[in-house]
Amino acid sequence: MLIRKISIGLDYKSNAMHYVLNQHVLGGKATIHLIQEVPNEGIKIWIENDDKTIKLWKEFNSYMAYAIEYNIEKY
Repeated sequence: MLIRKISIGLDYKSNAMHYVLNQHVLGGKATIHLIQEVPNEGIKIWIENDDKTIKLWKEFNSYMAYAIEYNIEKY
């Protein structure tokens, strides 16, 4: 399933970090291309730069608290 949004942290409303597909990051120089959940590893966030290269930007291990929101419009 395609992940639309992920929130990392114990307190969803106050202290979690939120990452959304197609969100501009790095001062607008890149966008979130893919949020990937890897079994037994955790979460990987991939970005696409202005020159269309895709790079791994962040990783969170599977021991961190996180909430996933899936893109249900595609199903």
